[in-house]
Amino acid sequence: MANPEAEAVDFEPEDDDLMDEDIGDGSPNAARGAQIPRLKSAVTGGGVSSAVRKTKGRGFRDENAAEEDRNARLSSRFDSLDTEGGPGPERSIEGWIILVTGVHEEAQEDDLQNAFGEFGEIKNLHLNLDRRTGFVKGYALIEYENFEEAQKAIDELNGSELLTQIINVTWAFSKGTFRRRNMRRSPRGRRSRSPRRRF
Repeated sequence: MANPEAEAVDFEPEDDDLMDEDIGDGSPNAARGAQIPRLKSAVTGGGVSSAVRKTKGRGFRDENAAEEDRNARLSSRFDSLDTEGGPGPERSIEGWIILVTGVHEEAQEDDLQNAFGEFGEIKNLHLNLDRRTGFVKGYALIEYENFEEAQKAIDELNGSELLTQIINVTWAFSKGTFRRRNMRRSPRGRRSRSPRRRF
């Protein structure tokens, strides 16, 4: 069995290695006048050529050139979506989708259909289940045809109780910058320090 980690060796023949028929008739005058043929290495593909061969691949790239290429790609102008009217809800392709979190683990689609169906026609309802346990993961996606129906459902049911649990209802997609509701920062922009210990 061949050794897979065998090292490739570049073979450059010396004058002593050449056979008599390669040199000619063996006379010293014939050897000086004629150029000695060189063997080509099977590993490098050429014998005498000293040109640098560019090797492609993950381990052989020039780090400076790769960094310049990356910077050039990132500094180019990117396309952006128009956000008319500033931050707010965003319509999906087919309708207005709201996200319901805090859904009880034993809730059924019918429970959500009954609670959210009174605000308008529900086009689509996704209630994802945990594969391991078979219970609801704790959120649902509900799609309405009209903006007004979805907005009314958010206004009425956000913070309400569904199967003994408080649910939060908000837009699933929004345009503009995203701000967290319960993110409190100190005026200095970092966490406050613990009080000094007294010994």
